Amino acid sequence: MATVLAIETSCDETAVAIVKNREVSSNVVSSQIAVHQQYGGVVPEVASRSHLEVMDGAIAQALAEAELSWSDIDGIAATCTPGLVGALLVGLTAGKTLAMLHQKPFLGIHHLEGHLYASYLTEPSLEPPFICLLVSGGHTSLIDVQDSGIYETLGQTRDDAAGEAFDKVARLLKLGYPGGPIIDRLAKSGNPKAFKLPEGKIGLPEGGYHPYDTSFSGLKTAVLRLVEKLKATGEELPVNDIAASFQDTVARALSKRAIACARDRHRDTIVIGGGVAANSALRQHLLADAAPHNLRVLFPPLKYCTDNAAMIACAAADRLNRGDRSPLTLGAQSRMALTDAHQLYLGNSNKAPLLKGGWGDQSVIFQDVL
Repeated sequence: MATVLAIETSCDETAVAIVKNREVSSNVVSSQIAVHQQYGGVVPEVASRSHLEVMDGAIAQALAEAELSWSDIDGIAATCTPGLVGALLVGLTAGKTLAMLHQKPFLGIHHLEGHLYASYLTEPSLEPPFICLLVSGGHTSLIDVQDSGIYETLGQTRDDAAGEAFDKVARLLKLGYPGGPIIDRLAKSGNPKAFKLPEGKIGLPEGGYHPYDTSFSGLKTAVLRLVEKLKATGEELPVNDIAASFQDTVARALSKRAIACARDRHRDTIVIGGGVAANSALRQHLLADAAPHNLRVLFPPLKYCTDNAAMIACAAADRLNRGDRSPLTLGAQSRMALTDAHQLYLGNSNKAPLLKGGWGDQSVIFQDVL
């Protein structure tokens, strides 16, 4: 029953949480949406500086809300990959500093493994094997979770991730950033059948189409052409109908592939993770499409769909209970396949990735919380 304090700074949320096994004691999230809205997207350097500004307070708040002291914490974790390297380094350095000072085991956590564990927070009885659909701003993958820490990637996007496609279409329609929540809201007043848009299939050399891979670049271009055509008529752009048609196309494509993947692998459960898991159309399609096949579909609560540290702490608690530990020389990496997550821990056959120059080259003092 490990109690873990975790830090998540892979992109534009500064998050700190404490989880005891699969129960959340505190979950602090400081969003940077307002900071990045003026740029229409996340600016890496701005994100890193913003993490530094609020990190001390977030750690102190997490401890206070959980009503715990450092003596109650069994381990400290931080997201180390994938993500914006500068942003990752802020949380990673804070976590390692705290682990050294308080003599606690440290764990570097793969961000996608965190999203996978989000559903464990409300379904503590959940156990592998199951299929996980990870859909976010940077990732769209179908993972066969065969056991704890044992993953096989069966499908992935060949270009834009689902969340990235939402952001680009929202920018095209001049809706603002982030695009996902805005499109979802407008789509509720639109007609999803108003415009027929391409689903985006991946052809195979031997003929036919890949059953699990996705592509959203063509869909994005189709929306662009549609907008140009409608603007040429001089009439008011039917933004709600375009949003609804685009969103429905994405949801249908993801649902079809997830259902096929679960049936082909003889899995009875599909777990959804990532920011796009909050999308109402995706939830409706998956639940409706899964019912005839007696498949269980698990969505995390909305607060655990977007980036948060509770999911990171949950994954870390499981790892800690299994005896995993990360070296304090562990570095941040912008990319790493989920199937390589075992490399982050000591005692594995593959060497853990190290930062050149060791831990000392990235040290930062967080004076208010140490």
